Amino acid sequence: MLIRLFGYSLLAFACSSSFAHDYSAGELQIAHPWSRALPPNAVTGAAYLDVHNQGKTVDRLLGAQTPRATKTEIHTMLQLGEVMKMQKLDSVGIPAGGDTKLAPGGTHLMLFGLQKPLVAGERFPLTLLFEKAGKVEVEVLIETAEPDPHAGH
Repeated sequence: MLIRLFGYSLLAFACSSSFAHDYSAGELQIAHPWSRALPPNAVTGAAYLDVHNQGKTVDRLLGAQTPRATKTEIHTMLQLGEVMKMQKLDSVGIPAGGDTKLAPGGTHLMLFGLQKPLVAGERFPLTLLFEKAGKVEVEVLIETAEPDPHAGH
């Protein structure tokens, strides 16, 4: 009975870890990089993720690149009077002992010149460049809607 329970536990762990896509680099933990599925004719998209800095010093996300797009930039949304406007950022800080969330409606990675459509269920590689942690390779999961943070990703 104990061996069977251990076998089921091992199988459950193996299955759940194949769905998770969290990454680490130095003191940084990068959770659930994702993008929203788009119509086939879309030429721009966006990527989102959460970064937790377990270190005692600030790090900075300086940029990103992917073979899926000709150019990738860090952007944020600003309210100017009655109008929301996107603004390019040179970098975004990851506070010591804190979190930075790249999410719809806020800071995010813009993907310009998409090389092929963003299709739900597919993944694509993304290289993040941090000031201290350096280059970090992640895979972005393309989803049909914003993921539920409580769903166990």
